[in-house]
Amino acid sequence: MLKINYPKFELNNFEDLNFKIEEPKIKINVRGKNKDFYTKIGKILSIILPIEPNTSTSNGNLNALWLSPDEWMIYLNENIFDSLFNEISKLNLGSVTDVSDQWVCINIKGNKVFDLLSNGSPFDFREFKNNKNHVVQTLLNHIDVTIHHKELNEINLFVRRSFSEHLMLWLNDSARFI
Repeated sequence: MLKINYPKFELNNFEDLNFKIEEPKIKINVRGKNKDFYTKIGKILSIILPIEPNTSTSNGNLNALWLSPDEWMIYLNENIFDSLFNEISKLNLGSVTDVSDQWVCINIKGNKVFDLLSNGSPFDFREFKNNKNHVVQTLLNHIDVTIHHKELNEINLFVRRSFSEHLMLWLNDSARFI
């Protein structure tokens, strides 16, 4: 894996909002749909991939986010890419791609998290904010993001690295007015 130089962000903390960059995290995109794929993934990760749209599963060490009927993003702190690649891709059960350098994970906590997101997104967060472990792919300030609702008033926001500085500037600026 390449050594990634993440952008330097100005992380301001506000009265009811706290921003933190959750890097480095290993982010792996997996795709597959046959029974052998699910069995191998389950054994390697000790987790069952979510099959219900816009949900996630977690075992404490890793999180698996549903992205489409045959696609998930797995993020964690330890590198298991080689074992997944050897057991899934090399055996043609599915595909495994390391996307760690493509995405930046921004953790946002606080009572006004969903007020902030609502200011820049067309998505209606009213139901989402009450459902822990839900996932949404949406736009935030015209930027594609994936949002994982981890805990009450806490999310992990995944944004492409090339847009991360711009989004972080918008988040800091918008948070001042909430």
